[in-house]
Amino acid sequence: MLTQTIKGFKGTTARLKQACAIWQNWLSFGSGLAMVFAYAPYNHWWVSFIALSCWGALLYRQSPKQAAQRSYFFGLGWFGAGISWVHVSIDQFGGLPLIASLGLMALLCAYLALFPAFAGYLSARCSTNRQLNLLLFPSIWILTEWLRGWVLTGFPWLSIGYSQLNSPLASLAPIIGEVGISLVMLVMVVSALHVCFKQQTKVALTLLTTCVLGVIASQQYTFVIPTGETKSVALVQGNIAQELKWAPEQEWPSMLKYLDLTRANYDADLIVWPESAIPKVEPLAGEFLDMANSAAALNDTAIVTGIINYNFESKQYFNSLIVLGKENASDTNGSYFYPNANRFYKHHLLPIGEFVPFQEWLRPIAPFFNLPMSSFTRGDYVQPNLMANGISITPLICFEIAFPEQLHANFKTNTDMLLTVSNDAWFGTSHGPHQHMEIAQMRALEFGRPLVRSTNTGVTATVDHQGQFIARIPQFEEQVLKADVPLVQGYTPFSQYQRYPTFILAFVIFLLVFAINKNKKI
Repeated sequence: MLTQTIKGFKGTTARLKQACAIWQNWLSFGSGLAMVFAYAPYNHWWVSFIALSCWGALLYRQSPKQAAQRSYFFGLGWFGAGISWVHVSIDQFGGLPLIASLGLMALLCAYLALFPAFAGYLSARCSTNRQLNLLLFPSIWILTEWLRGWVLTGFPWLSIGYSQLNSPLASLAPIIGEVGISLVMLVMVVSALHVCFKQQTKVALTLLTTCVLGVIASQQYTFVIPTGETKSVALVQGNIAQELKWAPEQEWPSMLKYLDLTRANYDADLIVWPESAIPKVEPLAGEFLDMANSAAALNDTAIVTGIINYNFESKQYFNSLIVLGKENASDTNGSYFYPNANRFYKHHLLPIGEFVPFQEWLRPIAPFFNLPMSSFTRGDYVQPNLMANGISITPLICFEIAFPEQLHANFKTNTDMLLTVSNDAWFGTSHGPHQHMEIAQMRALEFGRPLVRSTNTGVTATVDHQGQFIARIPQFEEQVLKADVPLVQGYTPFSQYQRYPTFILAFVIFLLVFAINKNKKI
């Protein structure tokens, strides 16, 4: 009888533990879901601290396997809600049944969730007494986030530092960048948890105080200052439906629309059309380009536009930006000719959208793997600045804005402003375009330069060197944004040293704490 009672008690205990583990996984999933409200367009930056704290609390006293499970579920919620906009393009333009498009989306989230799972596992594995180490977990997180931005060409979207664009921590961006903000956030979260659980309280409070004082100190420094000079820009938002964009019969109507919208804005110093605004390959669009080139020069301005270039000899496509009209302020004639050097070729291509890995196997499967213009060739990693009417511009096309190391490689001492063009019509009314804009704002803040962003359907905006909007126009409207952009002088520490100090610090901390904990176990 006693034996049966003991067995029953053990069975009940096991079932309770299993139920508790399931609930902890779901709570981790819910914490990840909540993270979406910290990013644009919601911009509740404080939500990220609450969500990360809830998830972090669930990692305490967990085995490496349990920590990996909690972190994996957190990642599923984080990416499931955060990049749900990806499903819009798959569903509307992929030509797949709903169940297949949902399956692809689930597969992407399942892959991305592996990175926080690895961070959770490794942190628990290397920590003593199954406690989140004050510095080990943040440093491991940073290293796994670096992997996420590199493996399979990288997908660094939703890095947690982006959620702080409008918080007090934003003042750290010009010094240590978004990745440094991520590190500080996690140190603050783990330190607060240690205080709550009464673990290493003095050290935790010291770290919290140091972080707060560091944020306050960073707000006292100004690395770049306005020169007093402004440049007037006109950003043309054509609002052309994605399903019409590459229709052959729409080529001239689309090109003439951009020219018509530009006509009333030739008084701007710089006019920008979005990514692939000209839906005709460059060698075959000579008549139109010559006309636009002459019109811009005649009106003492320059047009930067996206266009697809095709090299008939090498049979290669390039997603490119070209300059029509004046290259230098002193020019009297249009500087464009094909193929002149004042151009930019996109380097960081979007998987599936601009190149298809393993295309021999994937392209026959579904129309999704045969989207228009999905066979591009990479441009060089480092390219000269664009020169438009005497303005030195460091450009990036669409997805490239998420890679600060590429911007750093192309950032020049004479860069006047940053430029990014995109076509986010693929993602409809989702929050994807707003997150894309948020990433661009962070680049402006990190590099201390104003930024202009022209898109087909929005978000089209101008941003100052502090990452704040100067002006923007509504999405899904045919409109031109006209604004004066103040130029600045000086350089931020981040624009000089990029992310390497943060990565090196994280790696050194990982090695030191790992070695100390290993010696303790011995």
